[in-house]
Amino acid sequence: MTHPIRLHHKIGQGLTPHQFMENMKIREMKLSCIPNTKELCRQVYDRFQWENEEAERFFTSELHIFKQLHCLILCTDWCPDVIWNVPVLFRILEYSRIPTEVLIMEDHMETMDLFLTDGGRAQPIAVFLHASTGEVFGTWGARPSYIQNVMDEFKRNHPDKQAAGYQEQLDQTYKKIGELYHDGNEYQRVMIQEIRQLFTSITV
Repeated sequence: MTHPIRLHHKIGQGLTPHQFMENMKIREMKLSCIPNTKELCRQVYDRFQWENEEAERFFTSELHIFKQLHCLILCTDWCPDVIWNVPVLFRILEYSRIPTEVLIMEDHMETMDLFLTDGGRAQPIAVFLHASTGEVFGTWGARPSYIQNVMDEFKRNHPDKQAAGYQEQLDQTYKKIGELYHDGNEYQRVMIQEIRQLFTSITV
């Protein structure tokens, strides 16, 4: 039997959502069509809306589980998936009144390496743990599943990183992923759905 991961010692080591957004460097990400990362992150945060009242009711309810949770988000400010997904995570957790902090990946590698995606450090990773015991109940990340599928397919079809044209194909994949994020609010709808499913599956 595997023992649950406990991260109580990490609570209080991170940045608040406000600090993370304020401290972000301004970057241009051409492949992802992001001219200003800090500005886009703030826009996604400010423009967040619930798709429907039923979803909003779920996350603003007085669910017992919400009162038991703490969230650690492992990420950096130089990854396009972070720019799109982290402000949505901030909003969902804000409405749920779940205390949230950001652990900058480079400063917490030993924790990041507990939550690898296909053996890699994909980010952001939102880790949901018990506020008192630190026991990890579940994670979300690094992308909504239908967007992650694009990268998974690329990796299946291009296992050799040294192969001719690998980087070009990878760049095309990042462009395709960027287009999916730019295509309305579908990715946010899926994120809300996936996080709701995760919360529903957690038993304290």
